[in-house]
Amino acid sequence: MREIDYILDTILALAVGTFLLRLLMQFIRTDFRNPLAQAILRLTSPVVVPLRRLLPPIGRLDTASAVATLVAELIKLACHNVLQGQFTTPGLFMVDAVVDLADTTLWIYLGAIFVYALLSWLDQGGYNAGARLLGDLTTPILRPLRRTLPLIGGLDLSPFVAILLLRLAQMILLGRILPLLYQLLG
Repeated sequence: MREIDYILDTILALAVGTFLLRLLMQFIRTDFRNPLAQAILRLTSPVVVPLRRLLPPIGRLDTASAVATLVAELIKLACHNVLQGQFTTPGLFMVDAVVDLADTTLWIYLGAIFVYALLSWLDQGGYNAGARLLGDLTTPILRPLRRTLPLIGGLDLSPFVAILLLRLAQMILLGRILPLLYQLLG
């Protein structure tokens, strides 16, 4: 059963990540002419476009993408819980889903900033669709840090500080907020 849970969890985690990337890209208004952004749009459109007819956007938040992301996460958690024989209250189930989405978002940003920093050292000056998408995703986090932190010998420390702060946010989310929510709802 562990093998089936692993395969199903991996496939569903990729689906959740794809929907979450679409949501993040729409929120930050990334360039959708990018081939990678186009691929994410094509993969998620069969679910998001029909939902969009029912759920209009609220400001910059695409509610259809948000609902699709949450539903995908709920399906992932439900499959995992059933295969593990774990059952919980609806309130705790929803808390697990929201916290898991927040944690996944933090992991996406951690990975994006790390790879973006590596690519900045290896950049040959040409157009790279992946680097452009990573730049679009990471700029909202790195820009305020770049304004605050001085360059040290021409070295931009903002990715390093951002990774530290994102890991700290994960520690607080999983070590403090999640147990508190379990206490309140349990």
